[in-house]
Amino acid sequence: MNEALMIGGMALVTFLIRYPVLALVGKIDMPKRIFDALRYVAPSVLAAIVIPVVLLPSNKPIQQLPDAIPLVATLLAALVMWRSKSLLATVIVGIAAFVILRAALPLFGPVFGQ
Repeated sequence: MNEALMIGGMALVTFLIRYPVLALVGKIDMPKRIFDALRYVAPSVLAAIVIPVVLLPSNKPIQQLPDAIPLVATLLAALVMWRSKSLLATVIVGIAAFVILRAALPLFGPVFGQ
């Protein structure tokens, strides 16, 4: 029950923070430069979330190399995004690459440093 209240509270706070801005966007003419800049918000946030997880996994010092499996899956997903410009294809390829590489880990453990 506490989890449901927490999720509901977070949804309400998120809605209350974002709705006034979205309501104003429809009524106020905003410069084209602002809309052009907003196109880069989602990729920037995604990069800020993914890059530390891939390059700096927990419990490892910065000097060590990152784990190969998340790095390879991320690079494959980035290649698909660059070529296809499809978010769905990128997500599917990234997840599939990660799952396949993780399943193949016992076969190729020494290659991936595991």
